[in-house]
Amino acid sequence: MTGGRLLLASRNAKKLRELRQVVADAGIVGLEVVGLDEVAPFDELPEDAPSFEGNALIKARQGYRETSLPCLADDSGICVDALNGMPGVLSARWSGRHGDDAANTALLLAQLADVPDQRRGAEFVSACALVIGPEESDRTTVRGTWRGTIVRGMHGDGGFGYDPVFVPEGSERTAAQLTPEEKNAVSHRARALAQLVEPLRALAARIPE
Repeated sequence: MTGGRLLLASRNAKKLRELRQVVADAGIVGLEVVGLDEVAPFDELPEDAPSFEGNALIKARQGYRETSLPCLADDSGICVDALNGMPGVLSARWSGRHGDDAANTALLLAQLADVPDQRRGAEFVSACALVIGPEESDRTTVRGTWRGTIVRGMHGDGGFGYDPVFVPEGSERTAAQLTPEEKNAVSHRARALAQLVEPLRALAARIPE
């Protein structure tokens, strides 16, 4: 291990900030969380696995291999019931342009235009992979889900991705209308990361003071 750094394999500033906050809220100390822009650059492998877990592992394994830092990676997306679980792992490039949130969301809304309200169920999925060494036993993969409904227009300017069109179960506001604290308490990513609190605590305990 190099120092007390934990690499989050992401260049998405909002996702990185969200993940950092969730880790901080868990009370884990002794780990300096850094993103891909804060380590030496390397050619990133394509995320071409058929599952969220597979893509998270691709990123976490490569991050560890390239930097020798313990690496936490997230692969997430939205699975819409009426689209047979799509966009799924294609969520970030649903419109054909990777990371174009506005285009991806607009396409999703267009595809659901004729779907009645009672059939607009969906869930956000986050798979998180933690790789702390070269062995199979050094890998942990978890999944968190967040059920809700796709509404017919965009509401709110917080969050990112499909947040402005997703109303979580039990809420009247979209994920983009929630405060960061509210979202971090219940989101798919928070639910996945909650399962990694103990492995991260154990990792922090191994770092010399």
